Amino acid sequence: MNSGTVDKDALLRKAGTLTEALPYMRRHAGKTFVIKYGGHAMGDQDLADNFARDIVLMKQVGMNPIVVHGGGPQIGKMLERLKIESSFIDGLRVTDKATIEVVEMVLSGSINKSIVGAINKVGGKGVGLSGKDSNLVIAEPLRRTKKDPDSQIEQFLDLGFVGYPKNVNADFLRMFEESDIIPVIAPIGLGENGDTYNINADTMAGAIAGALNAERLLLLTDIAGVLDKEKNLVAEMDEQKANEMIEDGTIIGGMIPKIETCIKAIHDNVGASVIIDGRVEHALLLELFTEHGAGTLIQK
Repeated sequence: MNSGTVDKDALLRKAGTLTEALPYMRRHAGKTFVIKYGGHAMGDQDLADNFARDIVLMKQVGMNPIVVHGGGPQIGKMLERLKIESSFIDGLRVTDKATIEVVEMVLSGSINKSIVGAINKVGGKGVGLSGKDSNLVIAEPLRRTKKDPDSQIEQFLDLGFVGYPKNVNADFLRMFEESDIIPVIAPIGLGENGDTYNINADTMAGAIAGALNAERLLLLTDIAGVLDKEKNLVAEMDEQKANEMIEDGTIIGGMIPKIETCIKAIHDNVGASVIIDGRVEHALLLELFTEHGAGTLIQK
């Protein structure tokens, strides 16, 4: 085929895609969608550019996207470069004073501004925020306990400046709903005593979605979604099914806290939660604007 030849079949497929998307666009117009952005999708430039286009398209068709991003690998690299040693307890970085300064610098600085820049480059109006702006997220220290193997007594673990969202300033975020601004939020919270806290990005996104009674909480991950014992994608599940899959060992490891975040969100009147494969091009659009979606939908 030469460059001047029109591929009518390809054009018809594109037209079909647009007509399929139309009822979903109408259904989602005016509603809020909180997207946790991280993992491979954030590290791959092509996927990052596609993500920015998807977010801008969502805003253009009348939806209210709010992006909450992670940045664990980038934090690790910067700490290594600065020769600051990290330790972990149950997968959570123990965060001392020196570490939290680096965490805030990386999350609120380079990562946040990179995402905002990508959104603005494709015609959107992204604005970078953290939980410290306008007291957006007030945090409290995250409490974890562990049984002493000898005494069997529960002991509190000191994670330093690792926090949990205590309160979300929903009114501040609602101001953006009637504007063309897309909030991009770093998972940093402010303690009541003025301390800075590092918050898990999934947890932060879930708390924001709950405070806004969002239509969807969407978690971008590095796997296809929730898989059954035969490694097949589970397209939909309710809370009971999720708990059963945790109890029988089907859902394990880092997927468990993601599921718990999704369940808490739907208890907080979020319409549904979705775990999406962020490695797939335009995964957000496939999830929101097609019949089959692109991950695992969790609802009551």
